[in-house]
This record gives sequence, structure tokens and C-alpha cells, in this order.
Amino acid sequence: MTRYVFVAGLHRTGTSLLTRLLSGHPAIGAITGSPAPEDEGCYLQGAIPHTARHGIPGHYALDPAQHHVEGSFYDTLETRRRLVADWDLWFPEQGSWRIEKSPVNLMRMRLYQQLFPLAQFIVILRHPEAMAAALSKWTDRAQQDLVAYALDAYDIVARDLEYLHAACVIRYEDLVRDPERVMAGLFAFLDLEPRPICEPVRDGNADYAYADGAGAGRASRMAAWGYAPGGAVEAFTPIVRHPLRAVREKACASMSQGCGKNKKGT
Repeated sequence: MTRYVFVAGLHRTGTSLLTRLLSGHPAIGAITGSPAPEDEGCYLQGAIPHTARHGIPGHYALDPAQHHVEGSFYDTLETRRRLVADWDLWFPEQGSWRIEKSPVNLMRMRLYQQLFPLAQFIVILRHPEAMAAALSKWTDRAQQDLVAYALDAYDIVARDLEYLHAACVIRYEDLVRDPERVMAGLFAFLDLEPRPICEPVRDGNADYAYADGAGAGRASRMAAWGYAPGGAVEAFTPIVRHPLRAVREKACASMSQGCGKNKKGT
């Protein structure tokens, strides 16, 4: 039986890198060779509208109309059937997992859990200031506004996590600092044996000079995710939710020598 793992994150947070690293595992099949930007599945399906007004970088995550949850308009068997039929054209046949990466997944996790009850979700965060600097060339929004946007989106993620059975939250900074350790934990989360990473990994945060996002209570909100103003990165325990304790404990141990209680989940 093939299951879905959905990678979710704001634009410019490392979703493409993470998906490539995950799909290097022989048990994980990814969309490749499609005409869609970054092979994102949201462009390759007709079940949930995705037009020029949807998924806009720096905007979509705070649009209530794009926050799809259980019981919403698209929570139907027909939506599931259309998604599977459309995506079937692009996924390879082999593998026990299909990985789909679209930034809008961040606002669709609760809906996708309804449509694919055995799906698992991997969320990648990035320091709001670094994300804002990287995204600023894609949008006309000021970097300070983008910092606030990221924090507001992360708040929505924290609330949505309470509804998800199998979800893992990691940070871009931890992935690029120790990719072997983080990937081992993610493969454990998918109940797979670890594999060596399939490409070199570098820290893209060093490419940007970004504005200090302190003020308006932002420092304390950053701290909940192990971030601090000025681009500082502090300790953070990856969040791992899984119904099977053995899987949960193995993933936690692989990534962080055991996950203790965290402000945003356990």
C-alpha cells in the first residue's frame, strides 16, 4: 500500500531541499519531470483550485479562504479521487511512500489528513528574518512585514498540529547544520531505515543580510521556535507526533537524543 507524506513550509524555507533529500530514499517516490514549478503537486491537480490568486508568496498563509480543514468544502471522496487520479500521472510506480511538496500544504494538512487518513506531514520552519530576506525579492512586502507574516503562519501551524496524528516539525537551520542526523530522524518517522544523504547541503542563511525583526512582541514569539532577533538560532526540540510510540521514540532519539516536552507540542 502506498502512503502519502506531505512536506509543508512557507516559501523559501527549504521545502525543495528537504524533498530532494527525502526522495533520495528508494522507498519514497517524488514527482519529477513535470511542467510545474519545483514539481509542486498543487499545480498538477484540478481538485482544489490553484490560480494566480492562490498560494501567493508572503500572503497565502494568512488567507482564511486557503486554510482547508476537516469538514470544509473539499473534504469529499470526489476530491480524494481527483487528486489521486491527477497525481498518478506524475508519480513513479515504485516506493511505499509518495512525497508531495507544495508550500500551500502548510494550510491544507488537516484537510489532507481527512482525505488520506494514513498520511504523514513534515513541516520545515526557517528563522523568520532569514525567510523574510530570502522572500523579499519575490514580493513587494517589506521584510519586517514578512517577519510578522511568518510568525502568524507559525501560530496557525501550532494550532493545526493539535489535530494531526502523524506530524513532524523541523527547522531549516538544524537540517543544514547536521543533515545526516535530521534525515535519520525523518526516515525513522516514516518507519524507514536511514540512507546517506543524496546531495551536499549548505547553509543558505549566510547568503543574506536581514533586518532585525525584534519589536511588537516578536522576540518572545520567535523564542517559542528557538529563534531570536538578529538571526540568532537557539536550542529547539523537534516536534514529533505519531500514533505508534516506537516510531515516535525512534524518530526523536535520532534527531535530538530524545524529545522532551516542547511549548508547541510533544
